[in-house]
Amino acid sequence: MRRLAESPEELAERFNVSRESLDRLRKYCDLLATWQKRINLVGRSTTEEIWLRHIADALQLIALFDKPLPRIADLGSGAGIPGLILAIARPLEAHLFESHLKKAAFLREAARMTGAAAHVHAIRIEAASALAPTIKADVVTARALAPLPKLLAYAQPFLEQGAVGLFHKGQDVDVELSEAAKPWRVNVIKHPSMTDSRGCILEVRGAHRVK
Repeated sequence: MRRLAESPEELAERFNVSRESLDRLRKYCDLLATWQKRINLVGRSTTEEIWLRHIADALQLIALFDKPLPRIADLGSGAGIPGLILAIARPLEAHLFESHLKKAAFLREAARMTGAAAHVHAIRIEAASALAPTIKADVVTARALAPLPKLLAYAQPFLEQGAVGLFHKGQDVDVELSEAAKPWRVNVIKHPSMTDSRGCILEVRGAHRVK
């Protein structure tokens, strides 16, 4: 796996992020650092490597998009990774689902400060299914949200309407895939992560419960 450069400028060049979008990502990082002192948005051990561990981790999904500017549904958005980051780096529409009210407040403030086209839904993920027909997402994303069998249940309302799932997964992905094969019939492609040698991005195209 190629090691990514760690400076913001080099990462911007690597992922074809404009100078204006890079400035907005810097605003996001500054705001994240401020709010992190009050609420736990990202792992404390990762705050010194935010550009590589979080920004680049989100931006690597761009290469997997079927269209340049998809509409995204980001489940369990937390600090907005990857959904909000993608909406800052590209002029696309993102719907961020986050039930934790303080985290949802951060997402709204970050979207306002960066001018991202992000809509924050402060509801439980189980309630997101009711919005799926109106959002009509092209891509559904999640990072560090739930084991794959449960994650597929959360994402199914979007997947069954044609959305592609792009899910960050860690070193236990094969175990999760084996577990998911019991209740689900799913088509997946594993893409090596650019930021974690032990991780991958699962590309999911369709998921159906086994009858």
